[in-house]
Amino acid sequence: MKKVITNDNNLKENDITEIVKRVKVFLINHNNELLVCNSNNEYHLPGGHVEQNESLIDTLNREIEEETGIVLNINNIKPFACTIGYYKDWPEKNKNRKIEIYYYEIKTELKPNIYNTNLTLGEKEGNFNIKYIPLEKVEEVFINNANKYGDKHGITKEMLKIFRIYKKYKIK
Repeated sequence: MKKVITNDNNLKENDITEIVKRVKVFLINHNNELLVCNSNNEYHLPGGHVEQNESLIDTLNREIEEETGIVLNINNIKPFACTIGYYKDWPEKNKNRKIEIYYYEIKTELKPNIYNTNLTLGEKEGNFNIKYIPLEKVEEVFINNANKYGDKHGITKEMLKIFRIYKKYKIK
């Protein structure tokens, strides 16, 4: 597994007041297309926060179903990459957060079912939608979208970094 660590403030583990774990997935179909979500004019991969007493795999299954309507029931898969970020005074002063995001690849022919999703209010209000992008167009689509709407949360920058790792290690 490839690890990418960001720690601009040189925080130590004992400086951390909160740890957040997330999962994200590259859902790829037989046409070599990546399934992506879009909300508030930002693309993102299906995935989300690990809830209390939930494993990474449980989170992966839950989040895929919540955001795409696809029910997979995966029970044994390893991430191909992990980003670990250390953030000082975030989300507020005197709170230092460590965010671990685990990235997986799943190849499936199951189709999204927007009627079987469980979207958050923010996703609904942000005109949430799902679409496939050919792998050879992913970087172009992400960059064009960020140029048009901005990258206010740094999601596009992060996804491009992970997509380039994915291309290097996973695309044969």
